[in-house]
Amino acid sequence: MSSVKPVYPTGEQHVALLMGLLFREVSDTFAAEDWSGLRQSHFRVLAAVSGGGLTITELAGRLGMTKQGCGQLVATLTASGHLAVEPGEHDRRVRLVQRTTLGEETSAAVTARIRRLEDDWATRVGRDRYATFRRVLEELVRPAPEAPEDR
Repeated sequence: MSSVKPVYPTGEQHVALLMGLLFREVSDTFAAEDWSGLRQSHFRVLAAVSGGGLTITELAGRLGMTKQGCGQLVATLTASGHLAVEPGEHDRRVRLVQRTTLGEETSAAVTARIRRLEDDWATRVGRDRYATFRRVLEELVRPAPEAPEDR
């Protein structure tokens, strides 16, 4: 795999452009393999579905998307055999989204592919630097603490 090529001189790229270039590398990595028509958006849904299952509303909240958009992705993944939507154990009116065996296998394959890509990045920049980069990313995606109100 080749490195992402900068399109502007070093130092002139804003962070959104840099992140976009890395995301393109992720997309290119997945495009090189057969994922039976699944896209990054499907992978995000599969990754967000926890072992015990969750409702479409909970899943949409976890993914930061509308219930309608989430429902469309769930419908596609249900039709492809990656997800199942079943009545809740305690309340049959509640519909829980769960991964099927195929969904578990696909999720594991996606995770393994991402790990290989991350290993490549760590090799390119050094393991310690990559570990720091990853910790900073994890910190940035956490909700910011609320500022104390002015009194």
